[in-house]
Amino acid sequence: MPNKVKPAVILSSGGLDSTTVMAIAKEQGYALYSMSFDYGQRHAFELTAAERVARELGVKQHLVIRTDLTGIGGSALTDDIAVPKHRLTGKEGNPEIPITYVPARNTIFLSYALAWAEVLGSADIFVGLNAVDYSGYPDCRPEYLEAFAKMANLATRAGVEGTTRVEIHAPLIHMTKAEIIQKGRQLGINYGLTHSCYDPDPSGRACGACDSCLLRRKGFAEAGVADPTRYT
Repeated sequence: MPNKVKPAVILSSGGLDSTTVMAIAKEQGYALYSMSFDYGQRHAFELTAAERVARELGVKQHLVIRTDLTGIGGSALTDDIAVPKHRLTGKEGNPEIPITYVPARNTIFLSYALAWAEVLGSADIFVGLNAVDYSGYPDCRPEYLEAFAKMANLATRAGVEGTTRVEIHAPLIHMTKAEIIQKGRQLGINYGLTHSCYDPDPSGRACGACDSCLLRRKGFAEAGVADPTRYT
């Protein structure tokens, strides 16, 4: 009798990193269950991209969780605050935590992923977090993921009963954006399906100047790969 394919929950923003992680999980033989969030973000076009990616990679189920973070605010992505442009001026970027940081966002998202993983009987959650070419968010660091994984195994019935030990997979955590793109090319990803911009126009074209756009453009340039992004 063949072994059952293991399910994995993948947090998907429809962006470059999460799409690469999804392709890695698929390459490793997991059955894909992707989860995206409609949280009041100004760049909600990413949800359209996440649905495209889910279809392209053949996920078993794609969930869109609606949880409105605009009432909390405090971020240029969820509040009436301008998205900074041309902020990354040097190779290392700007070390300060930018106003595009959404308070506790990854903790909220991972908590939903953890709940779904427990229902699915999955021990594996994949995230596209990166601690090299990123905007300086505190919840993208390896120590954060280690702490969340420890908490996850203390906070669930599956963890307490010892039936499942959850692991948070972040295969891109120590990769540059260029290395991520090169890996994605090896896996056959069509990055034209993805979306990264924080401040797109109504048709979904990227602004080309926010942190996310600058990191994406830099990554494609350093990888020597043509950037398929539609810019304004």
